[in-house]
Amino acid sequence: MKLFYLENCPHCKRARAWMDELYKENPIYKEIPIEMIEESQEVELANSYDYYYVPCFYDGDQKLHEGVASLEIIRQIFDDYLRRNTK
Repeated sequence: MKLFYLENCPHCKRARAWMDELYKENPIYKEIPIEMIEESQEVELANSYDYYYVPCFYDGDQKLHEGVASLEIIRQIFDDYLRRNTK
C-alpha cells in the first residue's frame, strides 16, 4: 500500500496520527506494508498516480481514498486490506 502525503498538510498529519492510534489499538495493522511517499520529495512518482488531494491511499494501482480522511475511513482501509491479503 502507498500513502501519498505532504509534510505540512494538516489533513495528512491528522491521518498519520490516526494511523498511529490504530496501530496501538490493533497491532496487526502494523503488519500492513505502507510506503510513505512525501509527494514534494518524490514528484515524478506522485505524478504517475491519478490523484489531486492528499492524503491519498493506493493499493497497487487502485485508489482506496483521496482527501480528508477520518479514523473510521483509515480503519476501513486497513480492514479491507487485511481481508484482501490474508488467508
